[in-house]
Formats: sequence, structure tokens, C-alpha cells
Amino acid sequence: MATKIGLGVPLPMLAPATATWAAPFAAYYVFLQNRVVYQRLSNKCYLGDNSEKGNKDPLYICNRAQLNFIENVPLALIVAFLAELNGANRKYINWGLGALFAFRVSHAELGMVMAKGFGYGRAVGYYGTEVVVAGFAGYLAYLVKGY
Repeated sequence: MATKIGLGVPLPMLAPATATWAAPFAAYYVFLQNRVVYQRLSNKCYLGDNSEKGNKDPLYICNRAQLNFIENVPLALIVAFLAELNGANRKYINWGLGALFAFRVSHAELGMVMAKGFGYGRAVGYYGTEVVVAGFAGYLAYLVKGY
């Protein structure tokens, strides 16, 4: 499959599976970011957070959910992208990124936000993310083992 850019020069699609999942990850990140902004405006806390309140402060919880996302997702997308560029089965990339998306949403929505930081979704999201990233890394290592 090829795509045309600029003057209509066809180029092969190099990483369509990773590219497909970039959109929902980006959309969910924008949602997380906007929730932090909403809490900032609601609490009139325009810089930093009220972390002395810990898990009782919605701004702190939303901020941590957003930061957890940005700490984990870019690495997973980079490793998935490298695996895809090096011949990974795109079904595996799609399944892995789909699972990662579900784990990240679970971590924030069923863990951090829903239960003030202590919901079951937090552990599920954390360990699930670790498995996906480690799986992608192992798969990538397998794909380039001869190099």
C-alpha cells in the first residue's frame, strides 16, 4: 500500500499500525490535559498543584494521571514503531497498542481518578503497560537478533 504526498509521489506506508494507534492515544492525552486545565481553573491553582492534600486533591490526581500517561506511552509507541519498521507482524502491533490503550485508560479512569488514586484499574493499567512494553521490546530484539 502506498500513499501520495506533495506532488503525488507514491511512498510506501512504513508503519501504518503504529500510525493508526497514534490518533486515539493523542486524543486521550488531549482529554487528560484538558481535565488538568479544568481542575486548575476550578481550584484557581494556575501553577503547580496542591500536592500537600495528596489523593484528596482532584488537580493533583488529574495531573498525575496525565503525567503517568506521558511517562509510558511515548516509549511504547517508539518501540512499536521500530518493531513495525523492522518487519513486525502488524496484527501483533495492533493488538499490543490496543491493549496498551485499554491499560492506560484503565490506569487513569478506573484507578487514579475514580477511586482517588487507589482503584484496581491502577494496578491493572500499570502491570498491563509493563507487559506490553516488555513484549514489544522482546519482539523487537527478536526481529533484529541477527544484526
